[in-house]
Amino acid sequence: MLSRMFGFGRRSFDSLSEQEMLALAISSEEDDARIYRAYADGLRETFPHSAKVFDGMAEEEDQHRASLIERHRQRFGDRIPLIRREHVRGFYERKPDWLVHPLGIEHVRAQAEAMEQQAERFYVAALARTTDASTRKLLGDLAAAEKGHESLARRLVSENVPDSAQAEEGFAERRQFILTFVQPGLAGLMDGSVSTLAPIFAAAFATQDTWQTFLVGLSASVGAGISMGFTEAAHDDGKLSGRGSPIKRGLASGIMTALGGLGHALPYLITNFWTATIIAGVVVFFELWAIAFIQNRYMETPFLRAAFQVVLGGALVFAAGVLIGNA
Repeated sequence: MLSRMFGFGRRSFDSLSEQEMLALAISSEEDDARIYRAYADGLRETFPHSAKVFDGMAEEEDQHRASLIERHRQRFGDRIPLIRREHVRGFYERKPDWLVHPLGIEHVRAQAEAMEQQAERFYVAALARTTDASTRKLLGDLAAAEKGHESLARRLVSENVPDSAQAEEGFAERRQFILTFVQPGLAGLMDGSVSTLAPIFAAAFATQDTWQTFLVGLSASVGAGISMGFTEAAHDDGKLSGRGSPIKRGLASGIMTALGGLGHALPYLITNFWTATIIAGVVVFFELWAIAFIQNRYMETPFLRAAFQVVLGGALVFAAGVLIGNA
């Protein structure tokens, strides 16, 4: 771990010979082609048109690798030194996000663009340290090719992803985001914000002890968060419903449930009862309006209707807590 963090045991880029730079370029092009194919495989089921874009990018990287291998064979023979990115201090590394499915289409496109920019800078740096004319020409051509990959990607998009397909893929990605994160998170926020109102404010008015009220709120929030998280993760594995990873949904639901309750429990860390209660009431107001906003923004519920439903429900639960606490 320390060797990776501080670069111990790595070569500096300036110490590489021309043969080693060619070998590094070959392994880098090979890795990038594999990454693009992994992107394509990760996108193929949900975004088949965009998958073709990354298939084309991978083929382009294969052509670059073949050119580099041929140049190495001409200058240094068939034996290529084993040197990779992780062997060179300060050399760019690839984030392993291609291992995570499902892949976000816009994130993948942005990551591919960053990959090409890094590759271009490498070839420019290697070009400055090379004296052989043929090698310099090849590296210069590859630098120009990497710089032009953004236009290649755009061309491949225009050829393989028509406007209708782009709109369809964008809608599918938004729908998946809503099903995996927004919907369970919103359910958790509503449950945590509304269901904990009664026990917290009942405890507050019954005891008028801010510390005891905070403990009630903390236990209710954390308990509800754990319950909601496990329930969301366990009741649907996402394979048939298409709602995505049960772990992600469970985390979204559980965390938002706990936060929803803690929002109006934390003010009771203030020792003055009425100050804490007033602040908690203000927090509840903003929590309920946040729920209405999310419903309007992502679930396309008319804002006034969402606000009326949430505020009315919250007010009823709040009133129940106050009445029980004063009984």
